[in-house]
Amino acid sequence: MAASKMVIASLTHCRPLTCAATATASYPARLVPHPPELIKWVRREGGFVHQAVKISQDGTNSFGLIASQAIPKGSELIVLPDHIPLKFGPLDFEVADGATSALVNLAQKVPEELWAMKLGLKLLQERAKIGSFWWPYISNLPETYSVPIFFPGEDIKNLQYAPLLHQVNKRCRFLLDFEKEVRLTLENLKPNDHPYGGQHVDASSLGWAMSAVSSRAFRLFGKKLPDGTHIDVPMMLPLIDMCNHSFNPNAKILQEQDPGNAKMLIKVVTEEPIKEEDHLLLNYGCLNNDLLLLDYGFVIPSNPYDCIELKYDGALLDAASMAAGVASPNFSSAAPWQQQILSQLNLDRENSTLKVTIGGEELIEGRLLAALRVLLTTDKEAVQKHDLDTLKSLSANAPLGIANEIAAFRTIIALCVIALEHFPTKIMDDESLLKQGVSASTELAIQFRIQKKSVIIDTMRDLTRRVKSLLSKNTTTAQTQG
Repeated sequence: MAASKMVIASLTHCRPLTCAATATASYPARLVPHPPELIKWVRREGGFVHQAVKISQDGTNSFGLIASQAIPKGSELIVLPDHIPLKFGPLDFEVADGATSALVNLAQKVPEELWAMKLGLKLLQERAKIGSFWWPYISNLPETYSVPIFFPGEDIKNLQYAPLLHQVNKRCRFLLDFEKEVRLTLENLKPNDHPYGGQHVDASSLGWAMSAVSSRAFRLFGKKLPDGTHIDVPMMLPLIDMCNHSFNPNAKILQEQDPGNAKMLIKVVTEEPIKEEDHLLLNYGCLNNDLLLLDYGFVIPSNPYDCIELKYDGALLDAASMAAGVASPNFSSAAPWQQQILSQLNLDRENSTLKVTIGGEELIEGRLLAALRVLLTTDKEAVQKHDLDTLKSLSANAPLGIANEIAAFRTIIALCVIALEHFPTKIMDDESLLKQGVSASTELAIQFRIQKKSVIIDTMRDLTRRVKSLLSKNTTTAQTQG
């Protein structure tokens, strides 16, 4: 997306919303060259920051938080009172002033899956406003983000993975369409009702705001309702959002009521002792590399939650089975009783939930495994002896027999081979490109596709071991019976 080249001349009540397209350095610059000190601001506004918590900057991890001395387990690291997080939730929608009404209007036109754009509208308003309470925080935000919507077109293609390409293109189309929606909504507003001080908001600045929120916001409980429930509200947590990610974190976020004023406190507390110079780490969630790259702009090697997405397709499975040497597969022509089970698995032709996954914690998505087991047998009675949960479970001990299990695994191995062939480059080619030196976005794209191919290869290796083990058991059983 091209960078905005706006020049805002006569405005004294707002800050320009010009956004760079993508980072060129090893870590992105802040919005302003010398922003206010964030830790001092949090403390001044009534928050708590442990004396050992420091902001660190390096070329690998960009900005993060480290411990300047050892911190015991169970220590409070950061505490934010209710007024410091930046929020824009359902309760804010009830405020009736003109500028907020315009934001609410726009937020209601954002699809729920792109929830980050809703809070992004509020973030842009505060960024534009001179004297914003959150300016010390916003000025410390990166000027650019390394998410794929800001990749050059060639690097979007370099991802080589259709499901992610679809999501990136979908977000880019949304931003271009939403820019028009914003213009139409704001063009006739009175100056006092304009949330951005009369400034034009383009797709680039909208993309910056959406990326800032998606990469930093946490979905936490908002204010308590009269019935005792809490509203789930995305919020940006100054300083806390500088903790880096790990699937093995050393800290966690807690929410507590402050007995003094009945408002929510948001805390980061150590889950284990932290050594001097250790980074403070939170778990952003059990996310695959698609979501990590889309929302956060990074990829994790050997991510245990990474997987590949495939469409359940009878003709494709027939081809995979035949390539694997499975006799007479009938994925395209299931018997009525088999079709009934496919319906229960939401894998029948009439259903739109045909996406299945390979890799990750399950290795084979349960719905796909059950479908393979059922369609690779003609023994209806044997199938009826088991419930769906058993048929979906990889840990179930060959519920329909060893031959059936081997056929199912071999079919998936062949499916993996087909999936690998869809990538125009091999891992060896990718690694060679990385050694030559490439741009930051090209490097991210190559790292992403290497990890996807690695998921496929690891799945094939795992299933090949399982097939060998089953063949060994089969041989032993035959010898025993002989």
